[in-house]
Amino acid sequence: MLKAVLGITGASGIVYGVRLAEELKKSGVELHTIFTEAAKKTAKYELKEAYQRVKKVSKKIYSEEDIDGAPASGSAGFRFMVVAPCSIRTLGSIANGIADNLLTRAALVQLKERKKLLLIIRETPISTIDIMNMLKVSLAGAIVMPASPGFYSMPETVDDMINFIVGKALDLLDIEHNLYRRWKAEE
Repeated sequence: MLKAVLGITGASGIVYGVRLAEELKKSGVELHTIFTEAAKKTAKYELKEAYQRVKKVSKKIYSEEDIDGAPASGSAGFRFMVVAPCSIRTLGSIANGIADNLLTRAALVQLKERKKLLLIIRETPISTIDIMNMLKVSLAGAIVMPASPGFYSMPETVDDMINFIVGKALDLLDIEHNLYRRWKAEE
């Protein structure tokens, strides 16, 4: 079974992490989730049931303080890690090698093991420092994906826009789905 880590930070857009967790579970992924204290605070404003929904589809859920949790070790066998949404603070810590909690430690383990790390950034505007940190993590092997929905699929609802971002993440993880209508060039 494919094992993966999902980190959910306090950035706005907690729904991206929740929906991604649900889709990964549907795809048969054994999901280990790190749900930060800041994410719990954000959930109060954006999606009150976020923690319970993620807990329902995760094999194990960790706090960022569980520094000795399985995601802290490369020998745990996680194939990939996604941080959704990824706060700018978390991006900065990863870019600068600061393993000050389980989430950043797990991300740095993915990089050192040369495994897939996807950071779904949810911030705007983006400062020069943020851009430099994105460059640093990209050079280290991470994939930086801004949560910027496309409109060629003609979304009709907010859920359609969420599905576009979650679908793009699944594309990058090589997981099949049908969450959005793909672009088709005229022939």
